[in-house]
Amino acid sequence: MPRPEPSILHVDMDAFYAAVEILEDPSLAGKPVIVGGTGNRGVVAACSYEARVFGVHSAMPSVRARRLCPKAVFLPGRFDRYSEYSRRLHEILLSFTPLVEGIALDEAFLDVGGARRLLGPAEDVAAAIRTRIGDELRLTASVGAATSKLIAKLASEAAKPKVTKEGVRPGAGVRVVAPGDELAFLHPHPVQALWGVGPATLKRLQRFGVRSVGDLAALPEATVVHALGDAQGRHLHALAWARDERAVEPDRAAKSIGHEETYPHDHYELDVLRREAVRMGESVGSRLRELGLAGRTVTVKVKFADFQLITRSRTLSEPVDTGSAINAVAHELLDQVDVSPGVRLLGVSVSNLGQKQAQQLSLDDAVPLRDEATRAVDEVRRRFGPDAVGPAALVGDRGLRLKRRGDQQWGPGHDKQR
Repeated sequence: MPRPEPSILHVDMDAFYAAVEILEDPSLAGKPVIVGGTGNRGVVAACSYEARVFGVHSAMPSVRARRLCPKAVFLPGRFDRYSEYSRRLHEILLSFTPLVEGIALDEAFLDVGGARRLLGPAEDVAAAIRTRIGDELRLTASVGAATSKLIAKLASEAAKPKVTKEGVRPGAGVRVVAPGDELAFLHPHPVQALWGVGPATLKRLQRFGVRSVGDLAALPEATVVHALGDAQGRHLHALAWARDERAVEPDRAAKSIGHEETYPHDHYELDVLRREAVRMGESVGSRLRELGLAGRTVTVKVKFADFQLITRSRTLSEPVDTGSAINAVAHELLDQVDVSPGVRLLGVSVSNLGQKQAQQLSLDDAVPLRDEATRAVDEVRRRFGPDAVGPAALVGDRGLRLKRRGDQQWGPGHDKQR
């Protein structure tokens, strides 16, 4: 029986956030560029390959990154610009196949099995995608092709530029793992390359001498199940043998919409945090309406100065999509929290989502009036910008300050930048 041809692609932009910043400011070309939280509590979101030469990588604390690369250019990040480039990227991908599963702003899976007759083998499709991205976005991407998501993602990583002692070496750009070659490609990888192997799981596996994926595959399944539990053990043992049956799922529905922020200094006053919750609730409500969604569960997330993390949630009888409704619940939840130890991080999110339904008329005339007011606010923001109108409680010395999507996503900047 003939083996299936590779039809799953994983497209991964190269140093995406940093590359966008360099594209829009060519003076940054060739310099170590780090995007993320620039303050003491920030983390690295992305960095150029020139910064990676110094050992900097994503998710690293910004303080450590600055020590490793003191001459780096630190940028706070512009989520709106990255989102725009991501939108254009997905338009390109959708022109090849409707089966596109976005994983993040800068990466996606594609199933091109139905396009092979028209566009050729996976390698040709991957090359064409890279060409389109280069021509239309002036950015670069790495593409992996295989018969499964797992191998395709690892293949795209193998196609990326490489950091060596001598500097940055260009990558292949495209890596195709042919049918029958999956195990030879997969088994030399470190075991943490598998989805689901975090620090705790890695520590358990290392007790059995497991370092590589091949080491894991060599263990009896019963041993892995004993070490990790039935579900995780069977899952990881299957992945170690390149058994990954997951299909590309286009248009995956969002499970929650939220915003959270790490502060440069701990907050101890409830009034300050209530005001911060208003800013977040307005942002979350706006994003829900943009997507035509509403949610029934409001959650407040609080991380204290000692890193203790708690969440408080409430599920409502009717779904909500406005800042005022979200904030009313968020304030009730926040009022139940003792903030005196100091709050390092605050978040507000809405889950239990569904498409917003037309609201039934009732004797409460305020309901349609509120909807009209909300639509008017959205229209003003579309025409004049997100800071054109908002709650009076958010007006300060510097005018109206609303949350924008991605604000403080990677931690706070320096106070002088805020």
